[in-house]
Amino acid sequence: MSTLSRPRDNRVIAGVCAGLARRFGTTPTTMRLIFVASCLLPGPQFLIYLALWIMLPNEGRERRTAW
Repeated sequence: MSTLSRPRDNRVIAGVCAGLARRFGTTPTTMRLIFVASCLLPGPQFLIYLALWIMLPNEGRERRTAW
């Protein structure tokens, strides 16, 4: 398993589904279908997607410290 980040390739909107797919070893298309199907159910799926978009770093970007 790889680290959880938003890849620069295979993005459709923000790369959240592609990052989750890479992390859990599935295809981005499968993860997108799961997300769309889950949006048909009640719950905060869209808000979770937005939170992951904000919180997940882009692939290749190093975290900087305030030192």
